[in-house]
Amino acid sequence: MRFVLAKALLVLAALSLATPLEAFARGPESVAKLAAELSPAVVNIGTSKHIGGSGQPFPKAPEGSPLNDLFDDLNPNQGEGPEAEQEARSLGSGFIIKADGTIVTNNHVIDGADEITVMLTDGTRLPAKVVGTDDKADLAVIKVDAGHPLPFVSFGDSDTALVGDWVMAIGNPFGLGGSVSLGIVSARNRDIQEGPYDDFIQTDAAINQGNSGGPLFDMDGKVVGINTAIIARGGSSLGIGFAVPVNLARPVVEQLAEYGETRRGWLGVNIQEVTPDIADSLGRPNANGALVVSVTKTGPSDGMIDEGDLILQFNGKAIKKMRDLSRFVAETAVGSDASVTLLRGGKEMTLKIKLGRLEAGEQVIAAAEQPKSTTPGPDVDEPVGPPPGLKEMLGLDLGPVDASARKTYALSADARGLVITEVVKGSDAEKQGLIAGFVISEVNQQKVDTVADVTEKVNAAKEAGRPAVLFKVTDPTGSHRFIAVKLAG
Repeated sequence: MRFVLAKALLVLAALSLATPLEAFARGPESVAKLAAELSPAVVNIGTSKHIGGSGQPFPKAPEGSPLNDLFDDLNPNQGEGPEAEQEARSLGSGFIIKADGTIVTNNHVIDGADEITVMLTDGTRLPAKVVGTDDKADLAVIKVDAGHPLPFVSFGDSDTALVGDWVMAIGNPFGLGGSVSLGIVSARNRDIQEGPYDDFIQTDAAINQGNSGGPLFDMDGKVVGINTAIIARGGSSLGIGFAVPVNLARPVVEQLAEYGETRRGWLGVNIQEVTPDIADSLGRPNANGALVVSVTKTGPSDGMIDEGDLILQFNGKAIKKMRDLSRFVAETAVGSDASVTLLRGGKEMTLKIKLGRLEAGEQVIAAAEQPKSTTPGPDVDEPVGPPPGLKEMLGLDLGPVDASARKTYALSADARGLVITEVVKGSDAEKQGLIAGFVISEVNQQKVDTVADVTEKVNAAKEAGRPAVLFKVTDPTGSHRFIAVKLAG
């Protein structure tokens, strides 16, 4: 009897544990009311671009789709023969954020379009004008004049959209018109190498071609993301979609709406990722931070931040990955004083730097990239070849930057340091991408002019128990970067 009772209690306990999980797995009972309230603020966007006669027919939206009427309006010459002027057409989504007809979408939805037509849920078609675009965040603001106030939606707080939270996408997949799909936040902070500020929300809500620019809502009906990209096979959703979080999008949208352009903060440094090997070479416990490769002359950080500095925090926010710094700076107001915490020579320090404007900084950088003088600098007179043991430790041979090296490797006039003349096959130096012709100007953030300098820095690192050394290298194109090479032996 006790056994039976115990077994019964066990079953009841199992049921009590299972019930909440089953209830959770079902998700919201219905989003019908929410979808009905929000859908009128979501629009279909059709674009056309004049490309001249091609003789190639244009794809149509699915049979019976209202978007076919929209395309007929955009391309009245369709079917008039192969030499008739043709127009490339595309479809996307967007959402109204103000009653005056201000609409947010993706830049790639309207980029290069000669005509933009917006279709409302009641079938009304309106011409749209571009207010502003931003290819870096892939966002655009357009506007229509309906002659009366339009329904609109509001931005929420994307930081509150946690992994596992339910979200709803509304858009125009494959030109079918307004469609609703439901899913969860699958992941956050995704970097898919689409732009300099990648920080996507990943969702399994069905997102397909045509959903681009549409909103991703939380269960309170607030926009937490702008659907932008998918991983697809044959153009169909695989349950992996990406949305720009609104906390990143909001300042961009506000600037585009007010100024017609972005006004991002600019620190004036070129940075690279900190790899585990680089962290080892610096004696760091982790690979956090952004490593400064170069500082723009006359830029905000000129004379304050040095090449080789490791930036750890910006305005009190930790830099876990290189792209964190890019985002934090871009989101900060132009002209504001920013707090930058960095590591230099093993010591932490905090600087106050007044930010410039990125768009102006890009012009400064472009002007600085003009062809440089071909007059070579002075040659360094020293014996050729590294001392015994150095080649074995580093897996490479070094030589002076002399007239012969400049000619052999087509080195720039301002090249300084030691040139790599050979890389040992199978060495870590080879694995890290070092090749003959690269110039090493720093070892462990200290300048080197001779092989003796390199030997001294390498021996010091080995005595300190460092498993690797950090080289600052310049390739034949003049590009700088830091590379960590493990010490052998």
